[in-house]
Amino acid sequence: MKLKTILMAGAMSVAGSVATAECAFENTTELRSLTAGFEAWKAVTDAMAECGNFEANLDQEFREKQPEAFAADPSLYHIGGVANSTMIPLLNAGTIRPLNDLVEQYGQNLKPNQLITVGGDIMAIAMMVNNQHLMYREDILDDLGLDVPTTYDEVLAAAAVIEEAGVVDYPLGGTFMTGWNLGEEFVNMYLGEGGQFVDDNNMPTINNERGIASLEMMKALTEYMDPEYLVSDSTYVQQQFQQGKIAMANLWASRAGAMNDEAESQVVGLVKMASAPMGSEAPASSIWWDGIVIASNITDEEAEAAFRVAMEGIDSEMVQANQEAAVWLIDGYEPGDLAAGAAATAANGARPYPASGAMGIMHTALGNGIADYLNGNKDAETTLADIEAAYMTAAEEAGLIE
Repeated sequence: MKLKTILMAGAMSVAGSVATAECAFENTTELRSLTAGFEAWKAVTDAMAECGNFEANLDQEFREKQPEAFAADPSLYHIGGVANSTMIPLLNAGTIRPLNDLVEQYGQNLKPNQLITVGGDIMAIAMMVNNQHLMYREDILDDLGLDVPTTYDEVLAAAAVIEEAGVVDYPLGGTFMTGWNLGEEFVNMYLGEGGQFVDDNNMPTINNERGIASLEMMKALTEYMDPEYLVSDSTYVQQQFQQGKIAMANLWASRAGAMNDEAESQVVGLVKMASAPMGSEAPASSIWWDGIVIASNITDEEAEAAFRVAMEGIDSEMVQANQEAAVWLIDGYEPGDLAAGAAATAANGARPYPASGAMGIMHTALGNGIADYLNGNKDAETTLADIEAAYMTAAEEAGLIE
């Protein structure tokens, strides 16, 4: 499966205002949506509600609830909010419908990079993106005469100078928590090296020079982090920045706004954003999108109404009223300073997260297996071989390989 997505710009911050534009038509069909509950989805579903007869369910447990809800006949929801990976179970189950005809009829204002295509069919409409980008203390780099790093070798060199100066507790932060976060760090690094995770037959392809280089760089970075890095997730790193404990981190763009939250940050105005450091071929980051799907198990009339309402939710008027809620892919979005790093990461060629059933298994195996290398219990080649073996077992059980 190949997702044809996007070269996107922007970055995501955390505050937003409610959209106030009126709907262009009066919806007379009872509609329901199930999406995540963060600020961007509130802005979008508030705009949908302007059309009438619409109920929004914003739920952070949406990814667990969507598969069963959309498999019901009729579906319990008409509109779903998905991301790269959360669309896959719905796609595999056949519970979301192709949107080609609806896009042709009602999607005149959509841009090509919003059309998420699988096997020639438009299966989702992307509305926003998120990625990891380099966040750094501008004051510290300026005081020490350091340029903003553009590669991980430059990150390590800058970290050594910062450590010697003793101006923060740790030069670097990193989302290295064992599990999904640690797996994502390898994904980012390996994408930056130009790596491919599985071949066309779903066989693993990580135990190679690129995989070893990715692990070695990850371990080198940990030398400049809090020794408790294996419990460090995005919130942990965000708080390290806010408390003035670190100087640099490759962190999610969605965390950028928190740096200037005067209620909890001691570094307001001091943390700046730049492109994720380059690997040998691309930025060490993966681009994620969020967007809208339409259920299969509803009538064609309901699907048409749902799509029209969805288009009202992601129009330019909504974006203009909610500029700071997301890195929008929609006309009318004007990225600010907090979006600079994410925009540069995308412009420098960051690749989308390669979501698939096989990748979900690989991500889990990576997240569970890399700590042994970082702890010194295994060498890099053995670590990658064991991760591939764990992947093979799970992929065979899932019927992805014979």
